[in-house]
Amino acid sequence: MFVTASGVDIDEMGYAMSRLEIESELFDAGNTVHEAGSSTRPCKPFPKVDDEISQLTNLRSGPNDRLHQLVPGKQQLPVSPVRMLAGREGNYSGKGRFSSADRCHMLSRYLPVNGPWLVDQTTSRAYVSQFSADGSLFVAGFQGSNIRIYNVDRGWKVQKNILAKSLRWTVTDTSLSPDQRYLVYTSMSPVVHIVNVGSSTTESLANVTEIHEGLDFSSNDRRYSFGIFSVKFSTDGRELVAGSSDDSIYVYDLEANKLSLRIMAHTADVNTVTFADESGNLIYSGSDDNLSKVWDRRCFVAKDKPAGVLVGHLEGITFLDSRGDGRYFISNGKDQTIKLWDIRKINLGYRNFEWDYRWMDYPPQARDLKHPSDGSVATYKGHSVLRTLIRCYFSPEYSTGQKYIYTGSHDSRVYIYDVVTGAQVAVLKHHTSPVRDCSWHPHYPVLVSSSWDGDVVKWEFPGNGEPPVLANERRVRRQYCD
Repeated sequence: MFVTASGVDIDEMGYAMSRLEIESELFDAGNTVHEAGSSTRPCKPFPKVDDEISQLTNLRSGPNDRLHQLVPGKQQLPVSPVRMLAGREGNYSGKGRFSSADRCHMLSRYLPVNGPWLVDQTTSRAYVSQFSADGSLFVAGFQGSNIRIYNVDRGWKVQKNILAKSLRWTVTDTSLSPDQRYLVYTSMSPVVHIVNVGSSTTESLANVTEIHEGLDFSSNDRRYSFGIFSVKFSTDGRELVAGSSDDSIYVYDLEANKLSLRIMAHTADVNTVTFADESGNLIYSGSDDNLSKVWDRRCFVAKDKPAGVLVGHLEGITFLDSRGDGRYFISNGKDQTIKLWDIRKINLGYRNFEWDYRWMDYPPQARDLKHPSDGSVATYKGHSVLRTLIRCYFSPEYSTGQKYIYTGSHDSRVYIYDVVTGAQVAVLKHHTSPVRDCSWHPHYPVLVSSSWDGDVVKWEFPGNGEPPVLANERRVRRQYCD
């Protein structure tokens, strides 16, 4: 058992591994502060990550080299907060303030492992949980037809409680528009519904207290139904991209109010789609056919032909998250791995085992297999992807420089990996059922996890080392399912 300087038992709040530099040197004399817990969990050697992504990550989260010239002492990373502050006072940057990389170097060390504190508790499985782009709102979607939008800045008060219309099975996905005025939600139906988030109505009952306009993604000449697993707004808010159970990608033009593009993208369910960057020209997709594909809308050489195919997963892909640079993205796979990709590397397909992740465990003999044509940059293992489409993400650029990858897991936990070293730097334990989704606040060391146990909880790293005390929060009683 490891206990932080504030007296919090790490075994209760999760653990963080020693590669995070738990005992940061505050003074060269040796005084230390514990920033997170340590673990002796063994780690397999991690192959060297591509030099380019390592350099990009370090540029975003490493301190300025001039800091070592102005502040004497040992030159090692991470640089302690006191040394960073001394360097700022010495104006090492020439600007009298921290650079964005300095900020990330400071904040990325403080992982959100304290807690959790209860945000909401229902009797329905939580499928979706996401912060808005500015962190002021938080959206949670539940199987029991409810979608709740919390106002983070007002003590997590429910700003809007949405009762979804014509729900089939569950809320499969939600997406907030860039201006945070509208929210779209999907289920196992070709109709995507849109809700006015900015209205004064708190209880949004579909077509009773508010209109939930339906956007039909099916073509006029098609008479069969399908479900939508994934939906995303474009950066300019003018389009939606969706992935469906009929193996297709759809793009909907909101200004023209019509479907503008359908791509017969894969040979199995398209579980996840996202725009690659702000331009909206590139789309990434992931499918149960084990493939990730890149689609360039500027140059469709042939109908339904991708710009690139990325192979490496041995089983279906549950989720993709773009780094936002039009080059790198990560994927969560039913082969129990996260993979980091560079879209400039493509290859061919392969499949080895037949099994169904909805009710079977992953074959033990397959856990150490590697795709013979694996083109990924790196692979991250430790979490579990079973029963549902578990989601993974890059950590925020503003506060961490996208230094970490984090994911939910079937084993009821949240895992955080270091992008460059592959180390599990933290595992958050509270839930008693699969954690399908989780979200890291874009600016602060706060992470919210949601689970099939109905709990939505938040994890923090308070600056003063003490648990936060807010009137509307109560400490969660831990239950373990090991």
